[in-house]
Amino acid sequence: MEWLHYGRYLNERMAGKPTQYITGRQEFYGREFRVTKDVLIPRPETELLVDRVLACEPGRLVDVGTGSGAIAVTLALESKAQVFATDISRGALRVAVRNSSKLGANVAFAQMDLLSGFADSSFAVVVSNPPYVPASDAAGLQREVRDWEPHQALFAGPEGLEIYRRLIPEARRVLRPGGLLALEFGFSQSAALTQLMVGWNQLELHPDLAGIPRILTARR
Repeated sequence: MEWLHYGRYLNERMAGKPTQYITGRQEFYGREFRVTKDVLIPRPETELLVDRVLACEPGRLVDVGTGSGAIAVTLALESKAQVFATDISRGALRVAVRNSSKLGANVAFAQMDLLSGFADSSFAVVVSNPPYVPASDAAGLQREVRDWEPHQALFAGPEGLEIYRRLIPEARRVLRPGGLLALEFGFSQSAALTQLMVGWNQLELHPDLAGIPRILTARR
């Protein structure tokens, strides 16, 4: 039986299937999260996004496009914040709810497009790691990413900015005065993203461990 399992694992890896989808597990912020084909595999750089939110001692917050729930669940467990999370994908939300329950987090999940279901000025923090890969970059992605991870959670129009153009005004609407917006973004997108932040205050770009700008924070 063990040889059968090993043979299946080997065949799946040879086909490019990520190890995390084969095992169904990925570590994030020191905890084990379940992952399936319905969600992106959480990356280490996204832990930096969590760090930026925790640094502000968050109050009522919402994680937009929660996927596996890694950001929302971690923030719920690492802070005293009241945490909400949204995703447009029902499959992703099933994974996120399971992770939240397994890890003992208190997160309220809702299926919706970005922040459409929330009232004005209802949050202290909006955090998101949205789709940001330009469609034109698909051919250059690693096979493990391009062929296996959910495209709805990866790609965002020709420039990779489609979701930001919708999310940033929505975040401004639901944030209280002085509220924090924290976003992860892709390589070489910092200048274009900054141009979308007209009217925001205390705009900062934070680098990843390689020194590449990766996280944007701003205040309403």
